[in-house]
Amino acid sequence: MRWWDLDRVMELEEELFPEDAWSRGMFWSELAHARGRDATRHYVVAESGPRLVGYAGLAVFDRTGDVQTIAAARDHWGTGLGARILTDLLTAATAFECREVLLEVRVDNARAQRLYERFGFEPIGIRKGYYQPGNVDALVMRLADPATASTATTANAETGESATDPVHSAAPANPASATNTANPANPATSVQGTETHG
Repeated sequence: MRWWDLDRVMELEEELFPEDAWSRGMFWSELAHARGRDATRHYVVAESGPRLVGYAGLAVFDRTGDVQTIAAARDHWGTGLGARILTDLLTAATAFECREVLLEVRVDNARAQRLYERFGFEPIGIRKGYYQPGNVDALVMRLADPATASTATTANAETGESATDPVHSAAPANPASATNTANPANPATSVQGTETHG
């Protein structure tokens, strides 16, 4: 994700998460930490032709990855796009040498929880009233070693599940190399990574 993607990112953000959408300033703040030798963020967008159909971000703090946000356009739900984006984030976490990856997901979003479980995430707690203003609890999930998940994620990407929940954390995040992974189900959809250096 780069600054010129933000108009399209904001359009999708506000469509998918009208109650708790991130502001443009929050995305700018995250992208400020996504480039250069000291990068601690990895943000990607997924495109289908000229259209932005998904995006996601990872923050890294003391070798712990934190999935900040992940989203897929409604007409791409069930296509495996969420799995491909999550695979990109876990590849980035591995490049950052993360020992674990954490995320929050709405307790009422069973679809996203199933996706995360297939990647090896396990529930470790609840954050009461995390999603505001709806006062919805967040399930906190943890993946013990993102490097071990990478072999399983290729198969998972073809199962058709897609995460659609924003996993917005208090402080949003991105890793060390650019990606351009074609969507095997739809060659027109690709995941574009930031150009960062670790």
